Amino acid sequence: MKFKTYKLIALLPIALLFTNCSKSSVGEYNKPAMYWYSKIVGNVSRGNLDQADYYYSSLQGEHIGSPLLPEATMILALAHMNHEEYLLSEHFLDEYIKRYATPNEKEEAEFLKIKAKYKALPNPRRDQALIDEAIEQGEAFKNNYPNSMYGEIVNTMLTRLYLAQYALNEEIVDLYERLDKPKSAAYYKNVNPQPWIKSEEISGATAPWYRSWFEGDGTSSWYDFMIPDTKSVVSRNSISEDDDMAGDANEAE
Repeated sequence: MKFKTYKLIALLPIALLFTNCSKSSVGEYNKPAMYWYSKIVGNVSRGNLDQADYYYSSLQGEHIGSPLLPEATMILALAHMNHEEYLLSEHFLDEYIKRYATPNEKEEAEFLKIKAKYKALPNPRRDQALIDEAIEQGEAFKNNYPNSMYGEIVNTMLTRLYLAQYALNEEIVDLYERLDKPKSAAYYKNVNPQPWIKSEEISGATAPWYRSWFEGDGTSSWYDFMIPDTKSVVSRNSISEDDDMAGDANEAE
């Protein structure tokens, strides 16, 4: 009997834990829109964005026509941007633009989308597609809003993006030349269409010391001496200038 009593006492904290968890989860539905909104704002202020997103889903699901939804959507877009969660920020901005933004608000939201895309590129060597998307969105914004108050900021971002794109393409050209792929190198030499960019005036991006050990300067790395200088290791399908000349000679004969 005494053993059973001790056993029940030992299990009591676990039972209380599950009881509290069930109380916190059960009943969290069919609440006023202001209830969910206050939960979103409270969790954003504490930096708990996962929970804020959860309450946003409840607000959107139970009060699809609430006037609080546009503001809650923008709050979460800005909060995720401040926490460097740029893809989530872009998601909420897309939601805001599609569902809630007036023509004047749409301009600001689209600018914030470009800003989120731009800030998601801390390492210019790592995402060629993201650079291209950011440039495309920036140029579209300039065409859609030629007199925008954000025009100069967008121009600054575009200038830096074009420089990053140019520098990345130059590194790709160098890589293909080292891999004996002259056709691929020639293609990327023609990708850069900006006549105002002068290669001699561009300073390459500098990586922090803890990344530069592995990434190098874009042309070589500290482990370069470990890679054998043979075509078979690089690529069995490498096409060199000699191969092209030999092929042309055979065709001429």
